[in-house]
Amino acid sequence: MRALPETGQGRWRLDRHARLVVYEADAGDELVTVYDCGAAQKPPAAQFIGNLVRVRPPHEIEHTPTGYIVTLREGGTLVEQGEDHYVIEEREE
Repeated sequence: MRALPETGQGRWRLDRHARLVVYEADAGDELVTVYDCGAAQKPPAAQFIGNLVRVRPPHEIEHTPTGYIVTLREGGTLVEQGEDHYVIEEREE
């Protein structure tokens, strides 16, 4: 996750309107691709394998045949919660 701005050990800032595309694998892991903005025509800001277990800031979820898409309304902080487990917390100022 080198492309995401780090705000501390195991913590990364997610922009307002960030979009996370989550592909659910049969093995239980998820492939998470992070885009700075859903409307921007830019390559992904980051990609990792793990489990996104909770999203606390205001967001929308769209279910897809292969997983789901999370769109943040006000941004947030991606926090590593242990081996391969991540949550999105309210944005740190």
